[in-house]
Amino acid sequence: MAKRLLDLLLVIDVEATCWNGPIPDGQHSEIIEIGIATLDVTTGERIDRHGLLVRPTHSTVSAFCTELTTLTQADVDTGHTFADACALLRTEFKAHQRVWASWGEYDRQAFERQCAAEGVPYPFGTRHLNAKTLYSLAHGLDRELGMAGALAHAGLPLDGTHHRGVDDAWNIAALLGGVLRASRDGRASA
Repeated sequence: MAKRLLDLLLVIDVEATCWNGPIPDGQHSEIIEIGIATLDVTTGERIDRHGLLVRPTHSTVSAFCTELTTLTQADVDTGHTFADACALLRTEFKAHQRVWASWGEYDRQAFERQCAAEGVPYPFGTRHLNAKTLYSLAHGLDRELGMAGALAHAGLPLDGTHHRGVDDAWNIAALLGGVLRASRDGRASA
């Protein structure tokens, strides 16, 4: 069993092929970008961000998908295979040893589905945080907010392009950093 590392939190946001309407015959949604932001657990500060483009093999980037994400087929054609991207998550980011978070369950489920479909080892350990739920609970909200809504609620700007994995991961990390700092400040005064 791999040692758990609790110094950094990996914040992951994926973008996937998508369509405005029915999925074309023979295609299915695949991850085309993995955004990664690292968050220092002690300080609640964001450290860095990375974006891994992933080359789809069973779908193409639609015009709707490009409009939403800004990613084109030409962009993702230069990306890693899904298997190589998952291997990088394990080797470069120690994803199998770290706690990781995403905004909701979509990203976790997308990895689980695609890993199972392609026979690729799941790159993460068992410690996943649903940042959307955590943020809502920490702020006593009566419903979960989308990422952009949570940024507005927190008084934070949306940094970068919404629906780009690398930028969304960075923004989610800012929200989680605020939750960590508030928790520390509350605990220190309790």
